[in-house]
Amino acid sequence: MSGPDILEALRVSDGSSRQDDSPRQLTTVRGASDTVFRVAAHGGGVLVLSIMTLVGLFLAVRGAEAIASAGPSFLTEQDWEPNSGRFGIAAVLFGTVAIALIAIFVALPLAVGAATYISEYAPLGLRTLLVGIVDLMAAIPSVVYGLWGMFWLEGAILPVAQWISTYFGWIPIFNVPNFNPGDPLATPTVFTASAFLAGLVVAMMVAPVAASIMREVFAQAPIGEREGALALGSTKWGMIRSVVYPFGMGGMIGGAMLGLGRALGETIAVYLVISPVFVIQPHILQTGSNSISSLIALRYGEASPFELSALMAAGLVLFLITMLVNFGAGIIIQRSRSGAAS
Repeated sequence: MSGPDILEALRVSDGSSRQDDSPRQLTTVRGASDTVFRVAAHGGGVLVLSIMTLVGLFLAVRGAEAIASAGPSFLTEQDWEPNSGRFGIAAVLFGTVAIALIAIFVALPLAVGAATYISEYAPLGLRTLLVGIVDLMAAIPSVVYGLWGMFWLEGAILPVAQWISTYFGWIPIFNVPNFNPGDPLATPTVFTASAFLAGLVVAMMVAPVAASIMREVFAQAPIGEREGALALGSTKWGMIRSVVYPFGMGGMIGGAMLGLGRALGETIAVYLVISPVFVIQPHILQTGSNSISSLIALRYGEASPFELSALMAAGLVLFLITMLVNFGAGIIIQRSRSGAAS
């Protein structure tokens, strides 16, 4: 029997009356477990987005009175006197960004180094221990870091801040106007409770989070490309620079941005180590700084109804900035997991 005859016999035996070769339409039949999982997954995503939207709406509604009263000056005014009609977040917004950038500048090299050593150099037994330590550091409450910064780091960092100001004071951000390096009686108290100190404390909180993300991304670097680089005569460090870092670039950027998001919103640790001032302080080594989150913590307990509205408006600005940073970090990390950065 020839091939067409066999095909025709199969069609007849199958009871099919179709005489063409058009594809049949496939249908998907989902079981109960698939339906439950689908509903739970979609419901969880919708719930998270709904909660974030409600938080933003709550802050916008509660802060609308203050925003309407201040107008555009809410973003440009440095003073914080809501009850007298002069208030704005220019000073605290500048301090928030300055502390966050200092934290990222310090934390990023630490995170990259820790992630590289754990994923590429550490022996297996030590690697497991280090992973646990890094994850534990990320879970330590911020108040512990704040107390550490207030009672130990502040005294230990004063000579370092004084040295930086002495030899790099020609750079505007490192200049301290009230400090004379040539005066042997100059007091180092002008370096206490500065944005530099707050940035270092926050950096110790940010580094474990960024290191955990980077370590996971580094571990996903393709084995074939690793072995190919080594087979071509590359050293271990050369392989890391040419394979692991390019592959994990998205994760490095995403980890840094997630750390920046946490640094922007840090409250207790910053509140414990800074000396609040309501003026833009461009000298990061000098006493006095502020942030939006510490402003809210400082003034919330004794705030009048109108000042409470102003604090809610300040919280709305911080909420929007943090959400923007975190969304950007999530997009970059998601792309890095696909290997597109390699």
